[in-house]
Amino acid sequence: MLNPIFEKSKLDELFQVLSESKTILIFGHKNPDGDSIGSTLALYHYLGSKGINSQVIQPDGFPNFLKWMEGTDSILLFEKQPEEVTELIKKADVIFNLDYNEQSRVGKELGELLQQSDAVKVMIDHHQQPDDFAQFTFSDTTSCSTAQLVYEFIESNGDLPLINETIGNCIYTGILTDTGSFRFPSVTPKTHLIAADLISRGVVHSRIHEEIYDINTPERLKLLGYTLNNKLEVLPEINTAIISLTMKEMQDHKTQKGYTEGFVNTALSILGVTTAVFVKEDKHIVKISFRSKGDIPVNEFSKLHFGGGGHINAAGGASKLSVQETVDKIKKELPSFLAQLTK
Repeated sequence: MLNPIFEKSKLDELFQVLSESKTILIFGHKNPDGDSIGSTLALYHYLGSKGINSQVIQPDGFPNFLKWMEGTDSILLFEKQPEEVTELIKKADVIFNLDYNEQSRVGKELGELLQQSDAVKVMIDHHQQPDDFAQFTFSDTTSCSTAQLVYEFIESNGDLPLINETIGNCIYTGILTDTGSFRFPSVTPKTHLIAADLISRGVVHSRIHEEIYDINTPERLKLLGYTLNNKLEVLPEINTAIISLTMKEMQDHKTQKGYTEGFVNTALSILGVTTAVFVKEDKHIVKISFRSKGDIPVNEFSKLHFGGGGHINAAGGASKLSVQETVDKIKKELPSFLAQLTK
């Protein structure tokens, strides 16, 4: 069954615009994850298969375990090539916005450049409460990932035969990582049907799993061991686990980008825990990752107290407090928030 958000008339209109365009850009969000990289590259390869040239741009760098996908070496990073990206935005005819629904998600400076652009904007995204900035908005908050939406975008345009192993690898990666290996409630029967279809088109699912998850270094495992041994707090009265790391602790363990990926899910895996929080100090800010089980809306808690958002069971936020002050605030505010859910 085709996803109704991709109306054929809208797709025909969009592809008419694309056929008349010279500079087409595809943007992902700041701190790109597997869905951001997978969905943008999948769209890039798909458009290329139709003779439409485009350029993927990410605000900043991404973990090494995502760099095996074909096309990652062609991605431009705004943090490293700001002048080149700025010039491309000025010339852009069409700008795709993938895996985010408000332009601030690419960062302040880059977001302002996108807002000032007269290019035709296209949004493909699955996060809640999308902004109204795009001429073509394809938003489905029930979808498990933007990568699945890219598959349905291709499907609705009648182009499934164009999905080869290269495109399939990118889509499968986005789905795999944004569903916690198909464990989140957002996974539907169609998600599994899409995965099966991708495998039938040449995707080797076991290899993708190895590329993404079998990448531990001794340093990363030591960091995880240190975090669980020294920084894990379990609050059984509210079925919550909290872990935290300061900048110094990460520097002491020679932490590289991507080392803490999945730490919050490890906390959520504890028996009896239904809410997990990972607090991490970054440059000039403290980042917070929330995960939950069932119908606990951690996105609402994050939005209420940390200016964040995301999905019901997976959200992010930020704090200008110290790591310890942030943890203390979570421990103070979370019990009453969870209590309200049972009333």
